Amino acid sequence: MKKFILAIGLLSLAGTAFADGKPCEELKAEIAAKLDAKGVAGYSLEIVDKGAEAGGKVVGTCESGTKVIVYKR
Repeated sequence: MKKFILAIGLLSLAGTAFADGKPCEELKAEIAAKLDAKGVAGYSLEIVDKGAEAGGKVVGTCESGTKVIVYKR
């Protein structure tokens, strides 16, 4: 569980710091690869408009900040 929380924390910081201009599908694939490499299972990543009700934790920002990637367990 500690690894999971650490992974999500790192992804959220890294995702927002360097991915603002990235295409959402590319960033989503990168985040999924990192989660898979850490052994996280049973999750979904969803691309939604910024500010929309997503029901999960925002782990990345893409397309110049207009959309976010939401992690759901």
